[in-house]
Amino acid sequence: MRKFIDKVKHHLEDASHHGGSQTAAYVSPTAGFAAAAGPFPNARDWYMYRKQRGVNLGSWFVLERWIADSPFRNAVAPAQSDLDVAKGDHARETLERHWDTWITEPDWAWLAGNGINTVRIPIGYYHICGADPGVLAGTDFADLDHVFAGAWARVTNALATAHRYGIGVLFDLHAAPGKQNGDAHSGTSLEPAFFKHSRNMDHALRVLSALVTHLTAFTRSHDPPLPNLVGIELLNEPAPNGHDDALKRWYKETFRVLRSIDPDLPLYIGDAWRTDDYAEFVKSAGTPAVVLDHHLYRCFTKEDITTPAAEHARRLRDGNDGTVQTFARVSGELEGAGGALVVGEWSAALNPGSLHGAPDERAAKRGFVEAQLQLYEAHCAGWFFWTYKKENGRDTGWSFRDALEGGVVPPDFRRRSGPAARPAEHDPARDARMAQARDKALAEHAGYWQQYPGHYEHWRFADGFARGWSDAYLFAALAPPGSKFAEEIGFVGPWTKRRAREHVAQKGDASIWEFEHGFKQGLRAATADMAAAP
Repeated sequence: MRKFIDKVKHHLEDASHHGGSQTAAYVSPTAGFAAAAGPFPNARDWYMYRKQRGVNLGSWFVLERWIADSPFRNAVAPAQSDLDVAKGDHARETLERHWDTWITEPDWAWLAGNGINTVRIPIGYYHICGADPGVLAGTDFADLDHVFAGAWARVTNALATAHRYGIGVLFDLHAAPGKQNGDAHSGTSLEPAFFKHSRNMDHALRVLSALVTHLTAFTRSHDPPLPNLVGIELLNEPAPNGHDDALKRWYKETFRVLRSIDPDLPLYIGDAWRTDDYAEFVKSAGTPAVVLDHHLYRCFTKEDITTPAAEHARRLRDGNDGTVQTFARVSGELEGAGGALVVGEWSAALNPGSLHGAPDERAAKRGFVEAQLQLYEAHCAGWFFWTYKKENGRDTGWSFRDALEGGVVPPDFRRRSGPAARPAEHDPARDARMAQARDKALAEHAGYWQQYPGHYEHWRFADGFARGWSDAYLFAALAPPGSKFAEEIGFVGPWTKRRAREHVAQKGDASIWEFEHGFKQGLRAATADMAAAP
């Protein structure tokens, strides 16, 4: 075995002497921020593939009365949805005032200063009409372009403002033509008809095409170009109710069309609370960088209400619990297929029945939050708390700002930036740690496969390990000067596939699985190495 390891190390050294260095080139912390295009990885890669610790900016564009009541004061009955507001008196003035005051500069500063690196912004198709008036034709919002035309400038301004604070943006189509579920946050107080009439699904595809086309044009034309659009969520919480095949066909066609506009933009899809089923769909679709979005709440069902807060937390920490097993299984499967799992919505909210008898309600909620964070950090590429804030009163269950300031969300949910997150270009001690970790992992890898005779190219494992280690430090170095929080690659599956394609182009595709295995182990070893630094 020792001779074998020495042989692989000799191969690596020989490759480096011939221009095939196994370590990624160092990029200075500001090199990638000049433009969205440039060296690989660049600033756009950094935003899209880092681990997302985020919040939803709920009730900014898609309104929800329980979050922000004031926009509904002149709405028509039942006064629960965007359409009800739009048909009420002074609708344009009401909405534009809300758009301009709900999220402002101090909010962005607070988010960045408290560890949020990405936001999920729910929008409706009607908010796009300022860029493409045709999105309203034949819909429930037809002839309301005068009300919503001003939204587009606010949507794009949100992206530009977020960039100034180092925050990525995921735009989520929360309200689709015809309404994709029965909730008022899908745009109207009407019955859902998205799946009943194919024209609605066709029109939603047109809406998403317009959204991606205009966002892409905006990011490229902005001075400087904006690299912080991290993805588009095609449909929030679809309720297919027996139309799963139609939804999957629509997803596939939407992948095809949007990939023709922007081949690299991550596309997020809701799992309709059928996580395994839609994970299999993502794997079979064969489309790179597809992200599965699962929403986790524990306050609505009869079982939720009768389960104590401590038991909710215990189950989320229990490796034998069904939810935990699903997360572990699905995240692993998606990672192997070049996809990823995120939790697009979660909260600290528990039903009063779950808190009954708890000696300390704040501590009970915090235990519940810490259990969720432990689960998400272990298995997810990102997470987004619902929601950032509420209009009236303090709510540590649903308002992230209240929850953090009230001690329900732990203040150290993000690792602070230190010397290890500001790596020097040349660090002999770090290189020595990498070599030691690589050799140990390589020996274990080779030793395992010795029991299965066959042709292997274990040097690819070592090559991948070195690349993964280097990339972990490279992503940390790409953080802008002054960043208080450490960054890391979160979308391991998609990033591994990108590096594997690069490896194949240089060295062929034989035993590429060994490169991928090594890459993931190197990435995780370097992440642990940074976390262990003082």
